[in-house]
Amino acid sequence: MDLLFRGSEPAALGRRAIALLRELVERPGALVSKDALIEAAWPGQAVEESNLTVQIAALRRVLGDAPGGARWIETMPCRGYRFIGPVVTEVEKGVMAPPQLDPARDAAPTPHADPERRQITAMSCELIGMSGRAHGVALEDLREVVGAFQRCVSEIVDRHDGFVVSRLGNTELVLFGYPAAHEHDAEQAVRAGLELCAAVRTLRPGADVPVRCRVGIATGMAIIGDLSGAGALGDREIVGDAPNLAGRLQLSAQPDIVAIESTTRQLIGNLFDCRDLGAIDTIGGIEPVRSWQVLGESIVASRFEALRGSALSSLVGRDDEIDLLMRRWARARASDGQIMLISGEPGIGKSRVAAALAERLHAEPSFRLRYFCSPYHQDSALFPFIDQLGRASGFAREDPPAAKLEKLEALLARAASPGEDVAFLADLLSLPASERHPLPNLSPQRKKERTLEALIRQLEGLARQHPLVIVFEDVHWIDPTSRELLDLGVERVRSLPVLLIVTFRSEFQPPWIGQPQVTMLALNRLDRRDRISLVAQIAGGKALPDQVVAEIVDRTDGVPLFVEELTKSVLESGLLREEADRYVLDGPLPPLAIPTTLHASLLARLDRLTSARLVAQIGAAIGRQFSYALLRAVSHLPEDELQAALARLVESELVFQRGRPPDAVYAFKHVLVQDAAHDSLLRSTRQQLQAQIAEALETHSPEMMENHPELFAQHYAEAGLVERAVAYWGKAGHRSAARSAMAEAAGQLQKALSQLALLPDNPARQRWELEFCSALGAVFQVAKGQGAPETGQVYARARELWEELGSPSDFHEVAYGQSVYHVARGEFDLALSLGQDLLRLSQRNDSAGSFWATPAAV
Repeated sequence: MDLLFRGSEPAALGRRAIALLRELVERPGALVSKDALIEAAWPGQAVEESNLTVQIAALRRVLGDAPGGARWIETMPCRGYRFIGPVVTEVEKGVMAPPQLDPARDAAPTPHADPERRQITAMSCELIGMSGRAHGVALEDLREVVGAFQRCVSEIVDRHDGFVVSRLGNTELVLFGYPAAHEHDAEQAVRAGLELCAAVRTLRPGADVPVRCRVGIATGMAIIGDLSGAGALGDREIVGDAPNLAGRLQLSAQPDIVAIESTTRQLIGNLFDCRDLGAIDTIGGIEPVRSWQVLGESIVASRFEALRGSALSSLVGRDDEIDLLMRRWARARASDGQIMLISGEPGIGKSRVAAALAERLHAEPSFRLRYFCSPYHQDSALFPFIDQLGRASGFAREDPPAAKLEKLEALLARAASPGEDVAFLADLLSLPASERHPLPNLSPQRKKERTLEALIRQLEGLARQHPLVIVFEDVHWIDPTSRELLDLGVERVRSLPVLLIVTFRSEFQPPWIGQPQVTMLALNRLDRRDRISLVAQIAGGKALPDQVVAEIVDRTDGVPLFVEELTKSVLESGLLREEADRYVLDGPLPPLAIPTTLHASLLARLDRLTSARLVAQIGAAIGRQFSYALLRAVSHLPEDELQAALARLVESELVFQRGRPPDAVYAFKHVLVQDAAHDSLLRSTRQQLQAQIAEALETHSPEMMENHPELFAQHYAEAGLVERAVAYWGKAGHRSAARSAMAEAAGQLQKALSQLALLPDNPARQRWELEFCSALGAVFQVAKGQGAPETGQVYARARELWEELGSPSDFHEVAYGQSVYHVARGEFDLALSLGQDLLRLSQRNDSAGSFWATPAAV
């Protein structure tokens, strides 16, 4: 779209603003630092940054005369600005014509091909006062005025970030919040409605019959999709009440009236003057809906776009917690090992507190180890330790096993680990044994014990060299074997120079409370004073209006994550004007200026990254952490396009990056950021993505099928591919049992049975269920005891299935396991009866002696 200085000569901007514009448009899409801009406008002068802010604001006001122009200059917090809109300027007026935009950069939002769920504000508008039959108006004249009305709607809606979704004669349906969400969608809809009513009154058909417009506006959740693929005016599937309610409001309104319902009324607050219209009846027996007429804007309604402040620079409201950690660290350095348990709800700042301690200890000689639990690996034995060893060793994707083994040996040499430890840890990482460090031939249980001992010795070796800080994050997602090892670690650090920090959500119940070296730290929500301080930190130390701060403080409930994201959203919203040492409001603050939920705020931020939104959604389907290689395989995007999208996500601070493509690994900054991207996808789309992710893993990482079958099982389960999920859960259960990870095996086999229940009941399913019940019974014998109720229940079900299937000879261990259960409970008559039945069956099949070793083998 051309940049037109409508009614303004470029010279009217002033020499410095023109210099800034020239500097920006010469590098469209590229970051231009504040220092470079100041030098361009004030060469050789020492100038306050506030002067630059004033000139940028002036540019935005002029650019705002073009649709979307006010957003063409994008603020990059603490870094500078960039120009994201194409321009065509007149050379004789002294402004240079810029080169073409980088195609990798974001373009204007376009309708999404895939259906999605989001909050929208719907506006239904109708042209009234003209009827060919009643007034003798020729059809040609009617056609002209309807065409003029449609053009009027398109122009006004485009200026207010709306989207015309359907046209039927003289009625149009417009959506705000689609295809991109904004914090002010309800406000924009009301402004567009008022503008439209005023503009339609100026239309004059050939018969000189006055025409009018009436508008209905409603806000709510909806699912929206493109049915025909025809583009901006293609057929749209809209499932939700808002469009129908907007139509009902429009039908009930008088000419020149903009009618709104209660949700929209709440969102616009006192930004507009409204008059209560009472209640209107709705179709389908639903309760009447209260409506209001929007009379017009309030006197002080104009606002300027604000500049975003700097990112959060320091921890707020946790001084006592950090002091406590420092005291425990002082004791740990003196070989009085300490364990700090940090608990709290999501977003409360558990990881932030641990990071703040690391900053305090930056200059001290110490080792730091970090372990991360994952919701996708709760059934993967020792996943946090496997992950940490791989990261610390510096494994690269293309490394052959021998290279990885060398890197692992170099890492373990720092802790002076014995040779056998190298063998066990190499086996843990699924690396082949070497001649230098052969793996002893041990039972699965003994090998597991030796592996845990090797991991503990590694930590002890490091602690003998320097004091050690260990951070174990998100233990509410820990796998059972890692939990077992963590229990051992809590006991061992008692006499070592180690500070072990364990973070978890409130639902996790730690078993170590009460031990002398353990301190429990439950993070509470921030009080009002600390919330205000945190807002100030995010705003870069510049004061926000009291009204804005009060709104943020009241809506965030003291959760630091909520404060952080909501304040950023407000600073990006355009409600505030930045001055030398503060932000100011140019008018009343409407409720919608601050999003009512964090989800809406995060979705708006994702929508602004149009080129990266799809990549964020795919990454969210993969998990909190995702690799570049897997993302590339699932997305099928060209290499340059994928890397550009990921760069935008990293630049926006929605995700963090470790390493460089193709070995890069990305992680969402917060779980809630991932949730916002994931929840915008429909269930069917999520299922397709999960299937593609699992298939990509099978193709590009076949070794994971053997090493982590539980990961495939989870993806296939979420994809709705039940049979594959059952197969992989079963494989995972047998693999864990073979490694004596009985707790994981039990969980995996139970998930296999849960998925199996979704399949039709037939002999094939029954045989599968018999296999899993038999294996689960053997696992329960070890994990819970031979006489445990759970063991008896699963063997009873297995015996029932065994008999229904005609007592197949390859599952005779079921009867033996049930007999052992009764022996363990002292129910010898039942055990004897089962044993005699089993003996008769074995004699009939001539297979005596083949049953008795089976459970032990499991």
